[in-house]
Amino acid sequence: MMNTVIPSARDRIDGTLDLLVTGLTCLSDTGRFEEPNLDGSAGDYISFDSWEWPQGVGMFGLVQLWRAKGHDAELGQLIGDWYHRALARGLPGLNINTTAPMLGLALYWDKTRDPVLHAALDAWAEALMTRAGRTGFDAFQHDVSDKLNEGELWDDTLYMVGLFLAAYGQVSGRRELVDEAERQFLAHAHFLADRKSGLWFHGWTFAGRHNFAEALWARGNAWITAGFVDLFELAELTPAVRHHLAALLTEQVEALLPVQAASGMWHTLLNETDSYPETSATAGIAYGLLKGARLGLGDARWRAAGLRALEAVIGAVDTDGVVTGVSYGTRMGHDLQHYRDIPIQPTAYGQSLAILALVEGRLHLHEETIQ
Repeated sequence: MMNTVIPSARDRIDGTLDLLVTGLTCLSDTGRFEEPNLDGSAGDYISFDSWEWPQGVGMFGLVQLWRAKGHDAELGQLIGDWYHRALARGLPGLNINTTAPMLGLALYWDKTRDPVLHAALDAWAEALMTRAGRTGFDAFQHDVSDKLNEGELWDDTLYMVGLFLAAYGQVSGRRELVDEAERQFLAHAHFLADRKSGLWFHGWTFAGRHNFAEALWARGNAWITAGFVDLFELAELTPAVRHHLAALLTEQVEALLPVQAASGMWHTLLNETDSYPETSATAGIAYGLLKGARLGLGDARWRAAGLRALEAVIGAVDTDGVVTGVSYGTRMGHDLQHYRDIPIQPTAYGQSLAILALVEGRLHLHEETIQ
């Protein structure tokens, strides 16, 4: 295949990143979805200032961009203001999804050492360890703001909770939190990694002892690809655990590479080419592949596939900085049609996963070419 020259690659990526930050901070809930929480309050999974899992992933993307830019003052102010506004309002009740913003906060606090933020992190970590619902194998039950998912494990949990425990445990010197993160990754892998394909199922139920629709859902797999490489970088893992998880990541990537579309995208059901291409999953997988290659976890094929996906993600960013082709928050599906029918909606996690992919892309694309 002929090389495609990327003119001024760093400028191109930085310009797109600026657009993505604007697109993220301008997101607002237009009332398209009505999803009341268990306490009767209105759920808002779109607006930038809401404390929920999409915004939590969004803040992680902003924090990683802030770190990549040498703790840029303007970005740091944006991040700090977001967290202090949230604390002033009062945080919502603890569940898997409301834990997501704590990951970015842990990394931001590691630089600022703000005692107010430290108190919030400590209180949340303690509540998570002592009060969060558990299933068999002492895994975290995937309870969310509007539903208690009794006996259920989801891919998403590792990204929303596992990474926070690993990151905060590392930066605060609390080894028991890193140990808990390791246990969660191992327990979830036991039930969610598909031994036949190497890909991951969306969920598992202890009540029915099955993997629901056995959906090889793209964004769920992206949480795993991106989550593994972040876990390896955010915390010092037990060598045996790291080795085992790296082998699982290799198995997954070996299954992901053949199902990447010619466009560079992955389809929302990875093994169904007639399901729509999905940008947030493509961004998360691109990030995982590129970072995995940089960390020495994968070979040149990972990098090449990641670069193709990165090009597709950049092409999906509109002139307002909004990432298009992102599927809305996806509940557990009991049949595959559920995943085919998820509507498209700009979201904070779509913005953030694109930010993560481009932040990693900055380290690979200077004045280079894509194969």
